[in-house]
Amino acid sequence: MTDQYVLTLSCPDRQGIVHAVSSYLFITGCNIEDSQQFGDRGTGLFFMRVHFSAEAPVTVEKLQAGFAAVGDAFRMDWQIHLADEPMRIILMVSKFGHCLNDLLFRSRTGALPVEIAAVVSNHTDFAELVASYDIPFHHIPVTKDTKAAAEAQVLELVRTENVELVVLARYMQVISDDLCKQLSGRIINIHHSFLPSFKGAKPYHQAHDRGVKLIGATAHYVTADLDEGPIIEQEVERVGHEVTPEQLVAVGRDVECRALARAVKWHAEHRILLNGRRTVVFG
Repeated sequence: MTDQYVLTLSCPDRQGIVHAVSSYLFITGCNIEDSQQFGDRGTGLFFMRVHFSAEAPVTVEKLQAGFAAVGDAFRMDWQIHLADEPMRIILMVSKFGHCLNDLLFRSRTGALPVEIAAVVSNHTDFAELVASYDIPFHHIPVTKDTKAAAEAQVLELVRTENVELVVLARYMQVISDDLCKQLSGRIINIHHSFLPSFKGAKPYHQAHDRGVKLIGATAHYVTADLDEGPIIEQEVERVGHEVTPEQLVAVGRDVECRALARAVKWHAEHRILLNGRRTVVFG
């Protein structure tokens, strides 16, 4: 039986990295099926993603134990994952359900390599929708006084459900610095790309008033800097002068769904590596 694996790594750039990786996989009896790499001259870092196969009795644990020496020699930040194992995720949502509905459907139809362990919301609007997918729905209200306790509940869910990624599918609560740190590199958000020009309520109506010609959305990792985490994906749609504010909203929701779905897919496929405040995304 042949199993599929993905190795991702980043480290200071120097000679011999590719040779060391390929040599290890060769002597372990693995076959490289796809390999991508990038050397960032600006940061002096090297990034690599290798999709490879191996015959049993090779296991991910044996591969990890054996590769540790290579990783130490090159000061790598590295991971090896089973390629065909769906990533367990949690979706968080408030009162706008377009991204939630899109991700639920994509997951159900196999378009996303994920397993949705739970949906968390500070409202009950989408409890029935989530129940129709046989996914646990957790109503966790949030107020100024209960914010810390609510986030503790989310972290407990992440732990007990073995969740690797939290997706803010239009979750309209500011995440605390502490939660950002505990889920660093494991929490993705989506928002319209009008920031910082059009803040606050009804940004699409504000954009319409200014005659905006491009509607955009940004999917990014969440950090303590609000809406300024490393960007994963952006999507845009051109609009004309005849489009109404309501039509702008509809276009914007579609753009948000597409950008977020791609970001979640790429993360679940281990295609994204952090590069300081930026990301390296292997296609």
